[in-house]
Amino acid sequence: MTGKSTLLSALVPTAGLALSLFATGLPAAEQGRVIESAERAVLSSRDRIEPENAMLTDRLENLLPRLMDEAGIDMWLVLNREYAEDPVYFTLVPQPSFAARRTTMLVFHRNEDGGLDRLTVNRYPLGEPYESAWEGGSLDEQWQALGELVAERDPERIGINVSDTWPEADGLTHGLHRKLIAALPDELEDRLVPAEELVVRWLETRSERELAVYPHVVSIARGVIAEAFSGRVITPGVTHTDDVAWFIRQRFEELGLDPWFMPYVNIQRPGGECAEDTPFCGTSGTIQPGDVLHTDVGICYLKLCTDTQEMGYVLKPGEAEVPEGLVDALAAGNRWQDGLTDEFVTGRSGNEILATAQEAMADAPWSFNIYTHPIGYVGHGPGPTIGMWDLPAEVADTGDWPLHANTVYAIEGSIKTAVPEWDDQLVNIKLEQTAVFDGERVIYLAGRQTEWHRIR
Repeated sequence: MTGKSTLLSALVPTAGLALSLFATGLPAAEQGRVIESAERAVLSSRDRIEPENAMLTDRLENLLPRLMDEAGIDMWLVLNREYAEDPVYFTLVPQPSFAARRTTMLVFHRNEDGGLDRLTVNRYPLGEPYESAWEGGSLDEQWQALGELVAERDPERIGINVSDTWPEADGLTHGLHRKLIAALPDELEDRLVPAEELVVRWLETRSERELAVYPHVVSIARGVIAEAFSGRVITPGVTHTDDVAWFIRQRFEELGLDPWFMPYVNIQRPGGECAEDTPFCGTSGTIQPGDVLHTDVGICYLKLCTDTQEMGYVLKPGEAEVPEGLVDALAAGNRWQDGLTDEFVTGRSGNEILATAQEAMADAPWSFNIYTHPIGYVGHGPGPTIGMWDLPAEVADTGDWPLHANTVYAIEGSIKTAVPEWDDQLVNIKLEQTAVFDGERVIYLAGRQTEWHRIR
């Protein structure tokens, strides 16, 4: 698999331009940043509560009313049961919060003056930033109170979290849906509408406060990679790739951070298997001089997630620099990133971004694959899917979602190119960096890798 869709053979008008833009030997990529360690401030669990709740209140006050207006939702119901929470629930409630309490009901209602009431109908009130519309009593009384509240407010469009496309927007369980129908007056049942557009926009949109914090979060993840890909961790001929992966995980845990997936480390070397149709090149094993290393890591901190892939090289005895062919390969990977992000235009769908990027790079002197995804509250967030590693073509439904400003992406993909020092064997440069689209351009939140990690 090369990542080039078969339809690209017909897209030849820009071939000369593409070849000149993506030829080997162009200047180094912009936004490069070297981060050498993870020695950055990490708040204790207790001290995270205040900034997390401040960011939540800001979003509820300044973002949610606008998004409800854009989606045409007059009232939004987010209904939960303990240990069966709606996926969006923990993005809406103040910390510390570990679960819904019994049945927890959040009600958001737009007023005629443009304001937004944030209400709870709960056995146990949540407190700020919510106002309790009902508390105490039995479960039957709770459902009755919800029905009466909705009838009193008389909204035209009542959003509920049901979706065939987005799992994050499909959090209303069948049982709670049945109870809601029973609690509402008959004339209001027809006003229930899917809130999937609102849920996706809420989850994908980052506030100014979050974007001020996000670069720090990403820099921690990149710093741990730098520590792992160094002589502090790796002894060539002794250290196994699994040792490095576990160092990364344990380092995050030492910092009080939970990875959202198990870190992965692999090696490529001369004589290894790496063909054009190999989905991903690399294997596990003991790290040796001359090896190319790759890792994939992700953390969440202050409710913001990262997803990062970087490359390293183990210098051989007598080597002072990374071989020129590998330097050129990483530079080609950076040009692949540019070829993709140049196609980020507000309003374009994920599928349109994918197709235009594939066309622009159709005649690049390296093969490539694009599998970029939104990221935010969760590692694989809702928003425009831009290719998949096993489907480098149009992605149904999620690929049709349009690109909006102030949304964050894991710019993920890979290239394959021949390395002269490896007798022209292919190397697979696999890159991923967290970046924000501000409506005009893509900005890497903590820079991006433009130089090899060198292990001596």
